[in-house]
Amino acid sequence: MINIAIYTLLGINILVCILLTLLVLMQKPRAEGLGAAFGGGFTDSLFGAQTSDVLTKGTIWLGSIFMVLTLVLALLYSHRQTAGPKLQEELSKPVVTATNNLVTNAVAPAPVESSAPAAPAPANP
Repeated sequence: MINIAIYTLLGINILVCILLTLLVLMQKPRAEGLGAAFGGGFTDSLFGAQTSDVLTKGTIWLGSIFMVLTLVLALLYSHRQTAGPKLQEELSKPVVTATNNLVTNAVAPAPVESSAPAAPAPANP
């Protein structure tokens, strides 16, 4: 059930992102940057003389919706049912230390043979 809600809200969030991008690109910047590429007077003739007010309010609303949806999605992802019980089971298992096994199963090192000839034993007088 929670997965359906996550995927639905994720689809809505992607749609809001696309609309927010389009609204930002349609706004007429003060320096006539990217807005001039789309025709500066196009949005004025399409939406009327108060275009900047409408686009600004739309940007604020869509930005707020984006933030709220993102926070809700973060909460839903953290409370997802499929990973919850598995994680709790893994955390409740006792911790096995590997140091005890290493000490008890340690292998004694093999004696090192020297390539030098053995010194002769001293003679008894």
